[in-house]
Amino acid sequence: MVGVYMSAWFSDLADQFYRNFIFEDRYRWLLQGLANTLQMTLFAGMIGILIGLVLSLIRVLHKSGAKIGFLNAFANAYITVIRGTPVMVQILIINFVIFASIPVSKLLVASLAFGINSGAYVAEIFRAGINSVDAGQAEAARSLGLSYGQSMRLIVLPQAVKNVLPAMFNEFITLLKETSIAGYIAFTDLTRAGNNIRTLTFSAMPLLLVALIYLIIVMFMTFILRRLERRLASSDRG
Repeated sequence: MVGVYMSAWFSDLADQFYRNFIFEDRYRWLLQGLANTLQMTLFAGMIGILIGLVLSLIRVLHKSGAKIGFLNAFANAYITVIRGTPVMVQILIINFVIFASIPVSKLLVASLAFGINSGAYVAEIFRAGINSVDAGQAEAARSLGLSYGQSMRLIVLPQAVKNVLPAMFNEFITLLKETSIAGYIAFTDLTRAGNNIRTLTFSAMPLLLVALIYLIIVMFMTFILRRLERRLASSDRG
């Protein structure tokens, strides 16, 4: 009797698998959605790093005495607003308000929205990394004749980047998962592709596979992060 039930269960599972992924090559939807998700995350990460680096430098320069009060006020306001509002609201505003009458790629809109959001968090990561570098090193560089900009570029920033790499990796992992809401602006990312299949088959299998794919990617990135942390720790001891 158990064998009959198991046989029926496997037969139903195989039928669902065929209807969800094989029929009409629906697995290609997931592959394209995955490609879109990875592109969006990469572009957003690059935008976030650029914005975050600029904002962090503005705040550090202002703290060191530079007369850039307006820029510092803008940086503080940017970080406060972006970190204080939901990313879903931000992407909806950018798509349906800012780019409402401008024909642009949904990939561009999503990448820009997530990059702007990530930039506020990256700014704080970079600022903490710069502040973690012993001020005496910058002073020593200045005493050797280096300008403030040269000491920052050659002495402080390389050490700050090394210090914040683990935190930056965690931010990238978070960014990857946050992009799953891009479907709200009709962009076919991995999550939306799985949901599109679900609406046709009324099966939970596509969403379960989507969750599994995200899990595998995050576990792989976490593995790389741990390897990176061990390598940084060994280099510090050396």
